[in-house]
Amino acid sequence: MRLGVRLGELLQPNDVVCLSGELGSGKTVLARGVGRGWGTAIRVTSPTFIVVNQYPRMHDDRILYHIDCYRLETEADVISAGLEDVLLAEGAFMIEWPERIEGFLPADRLWIEMSHVNETRRKLRFVASEGRATDLLKAFRRSAFGV
Repeated sequence: MRLGVRLGELLQPNDVVCLSGELGSGKTVLARGVGRGWGTAIRVTSPTFIVVNQYPRMHDDRILYHIDCYRLETEADVISAGLEDVLLAEGAFMIEWPERIEGFLPADRLWIEMSHVNETRRKLRFVASEGRATDLLKAFRRSAFGV
């Protein structure tokens, strides 16, 4: 949660954060922290059954789009859910189960792979693809770890 808050504080419109990992690895908890850091007054919940939730930031109404691709299995599912249009919107994006829509994602993205270490600990692996994602990852490292 705390790492998510730090990341959310740094997000800008058009940033794409991909949250990958098995069920129960903490994706939604991290997403909840990102929402808090983004500045939304709405509690972040997993949009598994509705695919997309929107979280406006209190001070400027910019939108954080939270997309859950768990139930998407085909390209037709992506299109019928309207994700092509959502991904073109003006806002920041956080995507759970991004590997299911990887072909629709922009190249410039921060990918966070989460896994279980034990009941109370998780391992997070951050990969920045290029451009803004690299800058975001550097700023996150400074903010969260001082390096």
